[in-house]
Amino acid sequence: MIIDHKTVSGNVSAVITAAGKGTRMKSKINKQYIELGGMPVLARTIAAFQNCSQVDDIVVVINEDDIQFCKDNIIDRYGFSKVKTLVSGGAERQNSVYKGLCAVDDKCKIVLIHDGARPFVTKQNIEASIENARIHQACGLGVRIKDTVKISNSEGFVDSTPDRNSLWSIQTPQSFEYQIIMKAHEEAIRNNFIGTDDMVLVEKIGIPVKIIEGSYMNIKITTPEDIIIGEAILKAYNL
Repeated sequence: MIIDHKTVSGNVSAVITAAGKGTRMKSKINKQYIELGGMPVLARTIAAFQNCSQVDDIVVVINEDDIQFCKDNIIDRYGFSKVKTLVSGGAERQNSVYKGLCAVDDKCKIVLIHDGARPFVTKQNIEASIENARIHQACGLGVRIKDTVKISNSEGFVDSTPDRNSLWSIQTPQSFEYQIIMKAHEEAIRNNFIGTDDMVLVEKIGIPVKIIEGSYMNIKITTPEDIIIGEAILKAYNL
């Protein structure tokens, strides 16, 4: 049942996950701390939520070994007053998200889960995610796939070609009523299920998830090539 968004009041929290090792970046430091335009990736990401008036508090999930470094060089340096706590991550991203969810404010009603390595999320993306979570209970950003997608058989030959009009490349934030995403994570723990994102956990408990239009600019900084793209975005949009 979809709840009228007017009845869903209470705090909005953001859980930002930055506990990955970033091995594909081939860097001596974690990708979240690589600088883009003179500012660490993670700082740019947190700033987007810090500067959104609809977000009340932020939980950042990072590697345990990085907690003091992150506090000194990201949180304190840039004055991120909405960051409630830094939480050490788990073995998998899903474990990290769950630990972050357990640490949000007690008054949380809507929670946004976002990749720390997506620094170009816009205020409009965040506000649309909050509004749609209030209306639909669960939603995620996505962009239409531009390329033709093929499904292959076990031998590598084309098995089918899905209609790309129904295909989306999913991004974050993914946003939910807090009780729903907690129920989904707890059910996944009971069933030893590891999903590729948080939306699939909610899908597994039978809640329909709304996809809303994101931005092709909302890239995830994962490989060295993404740094080049990120610098180009900064220059093109004067960020």
